[in-house]
Amino acid sequence: GHPEVYILIIPAFGIISEGISLFSQKIILAFDSMILALLCLSILGSGVWAHHIYTVGLEVDTRAYFTAVTIMISLPTGTKVFNWFCSYLGNSMQLSNITSIKWIILFLLTFTLGGSTGVILANSATDLALHDTYNVVAHFHFVLSLGAVIALFSSLILYQKVIFASDLSFYSSTVFHFFL
Repeated sequence: GHPEVYILIIPAFGIISEGISLFSQKIILAFDSMILALLCLSILGSGVWAHHIYTVGLEVDTRAYFTAVTIMISLPTGTKVFNWFCSYLGNSMQLSNITSIKWIILFLLTFTLGGSTGVILANSATDLALHDTYNVVAHFHFVLSLGAVIALFSSLILYQKVIFASDLSFYSSTVFHFFL
């Protein structure tokens, strides 16, 4: 069920985009390319369902297809990460909610690290060699587990005034939660 991975991570992309846009008080850099990248991720994500099962005896042509499509996924994902970093670094951020900015930066770092392990695993020959290793586990946990959970925590702090009817951003508990 690989498309479920994208069902879980695409809302996180929206949360991070909105958080960066909110703090920079500008639209995300190259907003049209972000929309196109999201569309490409949705389409390509449905076609890579076998890229984690190279070891089950897939034919060479099938492995070549899934390798190519998996490598193509890195292009729109890289576009999104590049636009997030440029939007974050290219603008003066409002520090009214410093804790949420920390969560957004943490998401960008962990997602980039996990994505780089995914590019390594996209090659079927490398994936065969790294099957049942911590590299595969790290890729999954950095991209999906940490990515979705960090975006969830970021959204809770980002939308705290709406959810909790109070501002928790300067409370020591939110800073403690981040470092914990």
